[in-house]
Amino acid sequence: MKKLICSLVLLITVFSCAQEKMPLLGETEFQLKINAEYKDATTSPLKEKDRKLFKTLDFFKVDSTYVVEAKLKRTPNTEFFGMKTTTNRLSTERVFGIVSFELKGNKYELNVYQNQDLMEKEEYKDYLFFPFLDHTNGEESYGGGRYIDLRIPEGDSVIIDFNTAYNPYCAYNPKYSCPLVPRDNYLAIKVEAGVKAFDKH
Repeated sequence: MKKLICSLVLLITVFSCAQEKMPLLGETEFQLKINAEYKDATTSPLKEKDRKLFKTLDFFKVDSTYVVEAKLKRTPNTEFFGMKTTTNRLSTERVFGIVSFELKGNKYELNVYQNQDLMEKEEYKDYLFFPFLDHTNGEESYGGGRYIDLRIPEGDSVIIDFNTAYNPYCAYNPKYSCPLVPRDNYLAIKVEAGVKAFDKH
Protein backbone atom coordinates (compact mmCIF):
# COMPACT_ATOMS: atom_id res chain seq x y z
CA MET A 1 0.00 0.00 0.00
CA LYS A 2 2.84 2.38 0.90
CA LYS A 3 4.43 1.63 -2.49
CA LEU A 4 1.16 2.42 -4.27
CA ILE A 5 0.78 5.75 -2.43
CA CYS A 6 4.38 6.70 -3.26
CA SER A 7 3.81 5.84 -6.91
CA LEU A 8 0.65 7.96 -7.00
CA VAL A 9 2.45 10.90 -5.38
CA LEU A 10 5.27 10.56 -7.92
CA LEU A 11 2.81 10.46 -10.83
CA ILE A 12 0.95 13.54 -9.54
CA THR A 13 4.25 15.40 -9.09
CA VAL A 14 5.45 14.52 -12.60
CA PHE A 15 2.08 15.41 -14.10
CA SER A 16 1.91 18.79 -12.35
CA CYS A 17 5.49 19.60 -13.38
CA ALA A 18 4.66 18.70 -16.97
CA GLN A 19 1.64 20.97 -16.82
CA GLU A 20 3.70 23.89 -15.49
CA LYS A 21 6.51 23.35 -18.00
CA MET A 22 4.55 23.84 -21.22
CA PRO A 23 6.56 23.25 -24.41
CA LEU A 24 7.55 26.39 -26.30
CA LEU A 25 5.58 27.10 -29.43
CA GLY A 26 7.02 28.15 -32.77
CA GLU A 27 7.65 26.90 -36.30
CA THR A 28 11.17 28.26 -36.77
CA GLU A 29 14.32 28.78 -34.69
CA PHE A 30 13.55 32.52 -34.59
CA GLN A 31 10.01 31.94 -33.31
CA LEU A 32 11.15 29.48 -30.64
CA LYS A 33 13.94 31.81 -29.50
CA ILE A 34 11.78 34.94 -29.23
CA ASN A 35 8.98 33.03 -27.46
CA ALA A 36 11.53 31.70 -24.94
CA GLU A 37 12.83 35.24 -24.36
CA TYR A 38 9.34 36.64 -23.81
CA LYS A 39 8.33 33.81 -21.47
CA ASP A 40 11.44 34.19 -19.27
CA ALA A 41 10.94 36.76 -16.49
CA THR A 42 14.62 37.79 -16.66
CA THR A 43 14.52 38.71 -20.37
CA SER A 44 10.88 39.42 -21.16
CA PRO A 45 9.72 42.94 -22.10
CA LEU A 46 6.14 41.96 -21.22
CA LYS A 47 4.30 43.36 -18.24
CA GLU A 48 4.02 40.75 -15.50
CA LYS A 49 0.30 40.19 -16.04
CA ASP A 50 0.86 39.63 -19.77
CA ARG A 51 3.86 37.36 -19.20
CA LYS A 52 1.95 35.07 -16.85
CA LEU A 53 -0.64 34.41 -19.57
CA PHE A 54 1.90 34.29 -22.38
CA LYS A 55 2.05 31.23 -24.66
CA THR A 56 3.30 32.59 -27.96
CA LEU A 57 3.57 35.76 -30.00
CA ASP A 58 1.33 36.00 -33.03
CA PHE A 59 3.26 35.51 -36.28
CA PHE A 60 2.48 35.87 -39.94
CA LYS A 61 2.76 32.59 -41.84
CA VAL A 62 6.40 31.89 -42.71
CA ASP A 63 6.92 32.83 -46.36
CA SER A 64 10.18 32.32 -48.26
CA THR A 65 9.33 35.16 -50.68
CA TYR A 66 10.15 37.52 -47.81
CA VAL A 67 13.74 36.31 -47.67
CA VAL A 68 15.76 38.57 -49.96
CA GLU A 69 19.40 38.97 -50.89
CA ALA A 70 20.20 42.67 -50.69
CA LYS A 71 23.18 44.53 -52.10
CA LEU A 72 24.94 46.50 -49.38
CA LYS A 73 26.57 49.79 -50.28
CA ARG A 74 28.64 50.84 -47.30
CA THR A 75 28.77 54.51 -46.36
CA PRO A 76 32.04 54.88 -44.43
CA ASN A 77 32.76 57.88 -42.23
CA THR A 78 29.12 58.90 -41.83
CA GLU A 79 28.53 60.98 -38.71
CA PHE A 80 26.62 59.75 -35.70
CA PHE A 81 23.30 61.46 -35.00
CA GLY A 82 20.59 61.34 -32.38
CA MET A 83 17.77 59.12 -33.61
CA LYS A 84 14.47 60.02 -31.96
CA THR A 85 12.87 57.50 -29.65
CA THR A 86 9.51 57.01 -27.94
CA THR A 87 10.91 58.99 -24.98
CA ASN A 88 13.13 62.08 -24.70
CA ARG A 89 16.21 59.88 -25.09
CA LEU A 90 18.15 59.99 -28.35
CA SER A 91 19.72 56.81 -29.71
CA THR A 92 23.21 57.49 -31.12
CA GLU A 93 23.24 55.93 -34.57
CA ARG A 94 24.96 56.31 -37.90
CA VAL A 95 24.01 55.12 -41.38
CA PHE A 96 26.30 52.14 -41.92
CA GLY A 97 25.12 51.61 -45.47
CA ILE A 98 22.26 51.37 -47.94
CA VAL A 99 20.64 48.05 -48.80
CA SER A 100 19.00 47.68 -52.20
CA PHE A 101 16.70 44.76 -52.93
CA GLU A 102 13.59 43.65 -54.76
CA LEU A 103 10.47 42.56 -52.88
CA LYS A 104 7.12 41.63 -54.39
CA GLY A 105 8.21 43.03 -57.74
CA ASN A 106 9.24 46.42 -56.33
CA LYS A 107 12.78 47.77 -55.88
CA TYR A 108 13.78 49.45 -52.63
CA GLU A 109 16.74 51.24 -51.10
CA LEU A 110 16.72 51.54 -47.31
CA ASN A 111 19.25 52.51 -44.66
CA VAL A 112 20.87 50.17 -42.20
CA TYR A 113 22.17 51.72 -38.99
CA GLN A 114 24.94 51.10 -36.48
CA ASN A 115 24.60 52.02 -32.83
CA GLN A 116 27.58 53.72 -31.18
CA ASP A 117 27.15 52.08 -27.77
CA LEU A 118 26.73 48.57 -29.18
CA MET A 119 29.89 48.91 -31.28
CA GLU A 120 31.89 48.94 -28.05
CA LYS A 121 30.47 45.58 -26.90
CA GLU A 122 32.28 42.53 -28.24
CA GLU A 123 29.12 40.50 -28.96
CA TYR A 124 27.45 43.38 -30.82
CA LYS A 125 30.36 45.04 -32.62
CA ASP A 126 29.14 43.69 -35.98
CA TYR A 127 25.44 44.32 -35.23
CA LEU A 128 23.35 46.33 -37.70
CA PHE A 129 19.93 47.84 -37.00
CA PHE A 130 17.36 47.59 -39.80
CA PRO A 131 14.04 49.26 -38.86
CA PHE A 132 11.20 49.56 -41.38
CA LEU A 133 7.63 50.72 -41.86
CA ASP A 134 5.07 49.07 -44.16
CA HIS A 135 1.36 48.93 -44.96
CA THR A 136 0.54 46.42 -42.21
CA ASN A 137 1.44 48.93 -39.46
CA GLY A 138 -1.47 49.88 -37.25
CA GLU A 139 -3.53 46.94 -38.47
CA GLU A 140 -1.94 43.49 -38.58
CA SER A 141 1.37 44.71 -37.15
CA TYR A 142 2.54 47.28 -34.59
CA GLY A 143 1.79 50.86 -35.63
CA GLY A 144 5.31 52.14 -35.00
CA GLY A 145 7.01 49.74 -37.42
CA ARG A 146 9.27 46.78 -36.81
CA TYR A 147 12.95 45.89 -36.54
CA ILE A 148 15.25 43.25 -38.05
CA ASP A 149 18.68 42.37 -36.63
CA LEU A 150 21.49 42.04 -39.17
CA ARG A 151 25.22 41.38 -38.93
CA ILE A 152 27.95 43.07 -40.97
CA PRO A 153 28.69 40.70 -43.86
CA GLU A 154 32.14 40.00 -45.24
CA GLY A 155 31.14 40.95 -48.77
CA ASP A 156 28.73 43.43 -50.34
CA SER A 157 25.51 41.43 -49.97
CA VAL A 158 23.35 40.56 -46.97
CA ILE A 159 20.35 38.29 -46.50
CA ILE A 160 17.30 40.08 -45.09
CA ASP A 161 14.68 37.70 -43.70
CA PHE A 162 11.48 39.61 -43.03
CA ASN A 163 10.13 36.50 -41.26
CA THR A 164 12.39 37.59 -38.38
CA ALA A 165 10.88 41.09 -38.13
CA TYR A 166 9.93 41.87 -34.53
CA ASN A 167 8.22 44.63 -32.58
CA PRO A 168 10.06 47.23 -30.49
CA TYR A 169 9.84 46.51 -26.76
CA CYS A 170 7.64 49.58 -26.29
CA ALA A 171 4.90 47.73 -28.21
CA TYR A 172 4.56 45.60 -25.07
CA ASN A 173 5.49 47.97 -22.28
CA PRO A 174 5.70 51.81 -22.26
CA LYS A 175 8.61 51.77 -19.79
CA TYR A 176 10.98 51.09 -22.71
CA SER A 177 12.58 53.73 -24.91
CA CYS A 178 12.55 52.58 -28.54
CA PRO A 179 14.03 54.21 -31.66
CA LEU A 180 11.41 55.59 -34.03
CA VAL A 181 11.66 54.19 -37.55
CA PRO A 182 12.91 56.92 -39.91
CA ARG A 183 10.54 57.74 -42.79
CA ASP A 184 13.34 56.86 -45.24
CA ASN A 185 12.83 53.22 -44.29
CA TYR A 186 9.28 52.94 -45.61
CA LEU A 187 8.14 50.02 -47.76
CA ALA A 188 5.03 50.91 -49.75
CA ILE A 189 3.65 47.36 -49.56
CA LYS A 190 2.25 44.98 -46.97
CA VAL A 191 5.06 42.98 -45.40
CA GLU A 192 3.06 40.00 -44.19
CA ALA A 193 5.94 38.32 -42.41
CA GLY A 194 7.39 38.30 -38.92
CA VAL A 195 5.72 39.24 -35.64
CA LYS A 196 2.18 40.63 -35.69
CA ALA A 197 0.66 43.23 -33.36
CA PHE A 198 0.47 42.18 -29.69
CA ASP A 199 -2.92 41.46 -28.17
CA LYS A 200 -2.62 42.98 -24.68
CA HIS A 201 -4.70 41.51 -21.87
